[in-house]
Amino acid sequence: MKILHRCGRFTLVGAMGMVVQLVALALLNHWMPGRYLVASAAALELTLVHNFIWHIRYTWRDRREDVHWLHALVRFHLSNGAVSIGGNLAVMWVLVHYAHLPVLMSNLIAIACCSMANFGLGDRWAFAGRRGGAESDSTVPLIAMGLR
Repeated sequence: MKILHRCGRFTLVGAMGMVVQLVALALLNHWMPGRYLVASAAALELTLVHNFIWHIRYTWRDRREDVHWLHALVRFHLSNGAVSIGGNLAVMWVLVHYAHLPVLMSNLIAIACCSMANFGLGDRWAFAGRRGGAESDSTVPLIAMGLR
């Protein structure tokens, strides 16, 4: 798949994830006023799971047989999760605490800041297929997990 086509798919999934994240953040921020960092982290985790499912089924669907779903999930959380949570919380803290921007606007800016790093990490590591060799007997193909 050409990189621009995959990047378009990534962006579409990201846009859907952004809606999930913003709705979750708005609700959690309403239920836990003043705890925007906790609300942001919870909204991000929900979004990470949402985006992983869509990326494995849509963005990197051509690699599903090359990567074990659990390995991809762990890599996705270690890469995209770290960038999203660390970057998002740091940017949000600066924008809310120092720039006095609203929480949701700060979150949109943070998402934009983290997006390209997440695409590169997803493409080159989280959803990268095996580099040769047969799949071990202990792995469960994505097909068996219903993720195909």
